[in-house]
Formats: sequence, structure tokens, C-alpha cells
Amino acid sequence: MPASPSTARAINDRLALSLLQQEGPLTAGQLKQLTGLSRPTVADLVDRLAVAGLITVVGESGEQRRGPNARLYGIVADRAHLAALDVRTGGVGVLVSDLVGRVLAEASVPIGGDTGTGPAVEQAVAAVERTLKRAGLAAAPPREGVRARGRLHTVGIGAPGLIDPASGDLRDSGGLPAWHRSLAAALQERLPGARVTVENETNLAALAEQREGVARDRDTFVLLWLGHGVGAAVVLDGTLRRGASGGTGEIGFLPVPGTPSLPSAWDCDGGFHSLAGSAAVCSLAAEHGLPVPAAPDGPAAAEVIRAAVAATAGEEARAKGRTADRAGGRAEARADAAPSGAAPPADRFLHALADRIAIGAASVVAVLDPGCVVLGGEVGQAGGPVLAGLVEERLRRMSPLLTEVRASTLGGTAVLRGALLTARDRAQDELFAPRDRN
Repeated sequence: MPASPSTARAINDRLALSLLQQEGPLTAGQLKQLTGLSRPTVADLVDRLAVAGLITVVGESGEQRRGPNARLYGIVADRAHLAALDVRTGGVGVLVSDLVGRVLAEASVPIGGDTGTGPAVEQAVAAVERTLKRAGLAAAPPREGVRARGRLHTVGIGAPGLIDPASGDLRDSGGLPAWHRSLAAALQERLPGARVTVENETNLAALAEQREGVARDRDTFVLLWLGHGVGAAVVLDGTLRRGASGGTGEIGFLPVPGTPSLPSAWDCDGGFHSLAGSAAVCSLAAEHGLPVPAAPDGPAAAEVIRAAVAATAGEEARAKGRTADRAGGRAEARADAAPSGAAPPADRFLHALADRIAIGAASVVAVLDPGCVVLGGEVGQAGGPVLAGLVEERLRRMSPLLTEVRASTLGGTAVLRGALLTARDRAQDELFAPRDRN
């Protein structure tokens, strides 16, 4: 049965808006080419979307061209605004953008572990309000009868822990600050004109890697989050999988060899977290004689790994120099050369860390066969291609399933980017929803 004229118009409008979001400003001729629609149909939809306040002329195409055919149409960026939050155990990051994702203001606020729930929530909410003010936005909704352009439309929050699939709320999780669970409700109360949504941080990181990072060419992959804690996000056939209780990817609780106990329903100590969490990474580095920061959090573990990768690269360069000397008949003893057959401490540390990470990765690969594992979080980004290559080498020995291992290019920023992308999608779902635009 053919679509009704109104349904066809709605489909065409949404297609054009999606293209303008993905490609940026386009002429009517470019929209015609990309959509395959006729020239009159494109002209009609451009008029409808402009009257609805969703698109506007933002410039002209080409230096010499003038007239209607040269007009570039783009989404009205200030039709709505978005806020994204990355909620961590030690603070919160905030970002405010317009509807097309252009960042207008951002901030990061530390929140001490001994801060009570009420004061911690107040600090986080105040940080959002200050960031909105710097972006030129008011927290209050527009007055009745005033067009809603420029308002804060959606707030996307990324947080560690489980999200209840029925309510969308953050579930009570052992080891996480109580203020995390109170933040969404407090923001909704203080920002009554906005929609507030919460998503697991690792899921948001995977969304960002799929849309803007190293997994853009993959419909199926697993993101292994390596930071203060560990987690995984599963994308199958282009769709993020959350599981029956919202807990897909809680790999920190995976029982593994090499730990003194088993994890419990309230504590992931004894699970994969005890092998690859930031405290475990710093402890492993200390065992290999490497300097470690006093606070073993995600950024600290990342710094340890960056230093190890740099040291390994330096040693490889020196080794190549020694080989060149010997080839030229100028071999000589060097004080900084490691004993024959002994690897430098940084190299041994990276190999030992890759052994640990491969245990969790191999478990995921055996069950899901994703074809690609992305090492995300601060640690995954810090390890870069060096650590990814070591993990991939071990997976080839441990599993018959061919799996590529890639290092994140977004690292710790992926959660904020994913929260922003999710907020933008949800805002556009409402603003771009099919409606009568005759």
C-alpha cells in the first residue's frame, strides 16, 4: 500500500534533516542528489522546514554563484541546546552545546569523597547552572507564549553503574557515591524545562567510538573500558545491547584466575576489576620497579602507561642504534644497555598488563565473536597501538576467532561525547518528529 501524501512528506523531511545533520549545510541541488527526490519535492520540503523554523539559509555555495540555487541550507543550531555530564566518583564534567553539537561552554568540578550527598549534588547542579550561564542560556523554561528557541532541551548524563531498563534510573551499586543516584532528580527539579536522561558511561563511550572514533567502520564490536574501573559495551549489528537488567558488559565482576577471591553481588573485588582496574595497573607497575602516583585512579594509571610506552619506544630506538653500530663494525659496550636476554622494566610491565587484559577480552570474544575489541577509557587510549598490538597478539594465541584490537582515540572524553550525542539524538527525535507542515 503506498504511503499517504502526509506520510511521504514526513519521511522526506526527516531524511533531509538527517542529511543536513550528517553532512552539514547543503544546497537544494545537493539535497536532490543525495535524497533522489525530484526538484519540486525538494523545493517543497525546504519551504516546509524553513517555515517550521528547523532550517535556514546559512550561506552560499561557491565564490561566483548567486541566486536561489546557490543557497546553503543548514539546521537552525540555536533552536535548542543540550547539556552533557560525565559523572565520576571524584567529580563531574559538564559540556553545553547547540543542536548541531557545537560546544559553547564546558567545565570540570572535583567533588571530594568525604562530601555528603546533599552538598555533592548541590556542587554538581551548580556547575551545570554556571556552565549554562557561560553559554548564554537560562536554566528556567521560556514564558508561556514565547518561542522556545535557545532553551535547554535535553541533558544527557553518563555515570558508572547499572541503569534500570524499566525506570531509566541509576541503580544502587556498591562502591559508588550515593550522590550519583540523586543527581538526575535534582537536575530535573532545577531545570524543569529540560529532559534529563541517564546512561551507563561505558555504553556512551561505545556510542562515541562508533560515531566519531575508531569503530566508525564497525557494525559489531566490543568496547573494553579501562579506567578507574573496568567495563564493556556490546554493539551488535549496529545496535547497543543492554541486556535484560541493563547489565550487559559488567565485566568487572567476571571471575578470573590470578585473584585471591571471587567477586560478590556487591563488590567486584576478585573479578576482572582486580586485574585491570586502575589500582591493579598501578600496583603491577610498582612490582616492575616503575614509579607510580600516590592516587591510583584512572588518570594516574594512564600516566604510568604513557611513560612505559615512551620508555619502550626509546629503548627500541637505542636497540636499533646498537644494531647499526655493529653492522658498521663499531660495536661498543653501553652503560645503559640491558643485560643479554633481559627486557627493560617498562617492556615487561606492558607485556604483563597485556596478559591481564587479554583474559577479559578473550572471555568476551569467546561468547560474542565481535571481530573487533576497542580498548577504551584513559588506560586504553594511553596504551595506544602498542598495548592494543600486545593484546591482539595474545588473543591470536588464546582464541581461534579472528579479532582485531584497536586503541581508543577518544579515551576519557568518550563519555562526554557519547552523552552529548545521545542528548542530541533525543532532542532531534522530538524536534524533527513528523508533523503536519503544510
